Amino acid sequence: MDTDISKENRIHIISEGLATVKTSGKVFYNAVQEFNRDLSISVLTAFVKNYKTGKQKKERSPENKEVNIVLDSTKEINSIGVSCDNGITILEALSATGLRSIRYAKEVPGIKEIIANDISQKAVEDIKHNIIDNKVEGLVTASFNDAIMLLHQHKRQNRFDAIDLDPYGCPSIFLDSAVQTVKEGGLLLVTATDMAVLAGNSPETCYSKYGSISLRIKSCHEMALRILLQCIEAHANRYGRYIEPLLSISADFYIRVFVRVFDGAHKCKYTLSKLSFVYHCTGCGSFTLQPLGVVKRSEEKKNDKFCLPTNVPVDKKCEHCGQAYHLGGPIWSAPIQDKYFINEVLNNAPKHLKTTQRIHGVLSVMLEELDDVPLYYTLEKLSGTLHVETPPMLTIRSAILNAGYKVSYTHCNKGSIKTNAPSKVIWDIMRCWVTTHPVSKKRMIEGTPVYNILSKTSEREYSFEIHPDANPSSKKKGLVRFQANPLPFWGPGTRDTAMVGEDKLSKSRRNQGKRKREISEEDVVNEKDNM
Repeated sequence: MDTDISKENRIHIISEGLATVKTSGKVFYNAVQEFNRDLSISVLTAFVKNYKTGKQKKERSPENKEVNIVLDSTKEINSIGVSCDNGITILEALSATGLRSIRYAKEVPGIKEIIANDISQKAVEDIKHNIIDNKVEGLVTASFNDAIMLLHQHKRQNRFDAIDLDPYGCPSIFLDSAVQTVKEGGLLLVTATDMAVLAGNSPETCYSKYGSISLRIKSCHEMALRILLQCIEAHANRYGRYIEPLLSISADFYIRVFVRVFDGAHKCKYTLSKLSFVYHCTGCGSFTLQPLGVVKRSEEKKNDKFCLPTNVPVDKKCEHCGQAYHLGGPIWSAPIQDKYFINEVLNNAPKHLKTTQRIHGVLSVMLEELDDVPLYYTLEKLSGTLHVETPPMLTIRSAILNAGYKVSYTHCNKGSIKTNAPSKVIWDIMRCWVTTHPVSKKRMIEGTPVYNILSKTSEREYSFEIHPDANPSSKKKGLVRFQANPLPFWGPGTRDTAMVGEDKLSKSRRNQGKRKREISEEDVVNEKDNM
């Protein structure tokens, strides 16, 4: 991204990918989200080649069998920068500068039309100029409208193949109209930047916005993804539709999910079995999932029976440390990645993208993730609970593999341990580690989690011998798996100020030190009164 600022006209010139746009400083633009835009271009490229050519035909049936779905039998579309009659239609509901839509037009093949919408008149004026400057008039149309109203206008006819929602903060207010307006098998691209809410800092706010209780746990970033997915599914189910996640990512200061939306009132009945409550121990961080529903297969009648769980999976106190539980959720507990599609993204990703290495690294980690194991532990939390020397990650992964269980990283956390091993096995492995790396006696205070956990003995000896599969392929290849802060003072930025009367920066400078000045003035008044 290159930015040039003309002092005379106060115009920002932004170059990213194959697009160059001009905008005033008041229209929202976040350079850090270049990775977000690059990944979206990669996903849309793979989506076009699969959705419009009928290549992505594999879907899991309720019986967990693969069945064929043919969405479109048109020939493969490779043209870029021109309108294709059989191409996809895209709505970017919250466009700001229009950069994302223009990049889609110039970098994604097989597009018929893109609507770049914004509620700010100033932003729409900039979008119109940028469309002309980038010579994409035949592909991109600027729209000045409320995003929700625009979506409702298209829900009966002229639906979109892909809808991109990248708001500042929570996307939930747009989801109801978006799930109605995307075509059968179409793609929703949804971003959420209100990570404090999703990561458990304000569970009551999370429930009001997403219909789920967030928890402050080490796996909060994956839980945030699963909260967003269940929210989208809840909105879709109201209209006899359901979602299939293709790719779900936690990156930088936001999460983003790419899901397909399908029709099927009967399929909506399976939603309960895809959602779970989370019991999280406040002492040791152990967690247990409670599915909202159970699907039982009848071999005689060759159909499925939908049941409710009949027991609670935990006691009142944690079996490991004796502490109480918090209850969170519901969350999406089915797989959040489609590994077939991720491979397609890797195979079709454009080579010119600036963040290609990061995309390749992160998606490679996703391919290694266990897709049937929701949430994860962290090495930091396991060691911190016991106040013990932190073991090497390779050692702990080897112990889990040597015990006959699966283990993987997750792209959400570089210290993550995602495994199908029961929590009892994890703590037994840590007990074995403590035998050669003892805990200080002053930490052994009766009633504390460390005391309660180490008061019990491991049921067996676990081997810490290095397992050949303990080191994942992505690490061996030296891929960029976990990104450091891309810029100084990076973050979600400030909200679009194009509709605000006073420039926020000017207001910020005016208010800087205001409290101190008020106190100083108060002291002067008090001093005069005492004279």
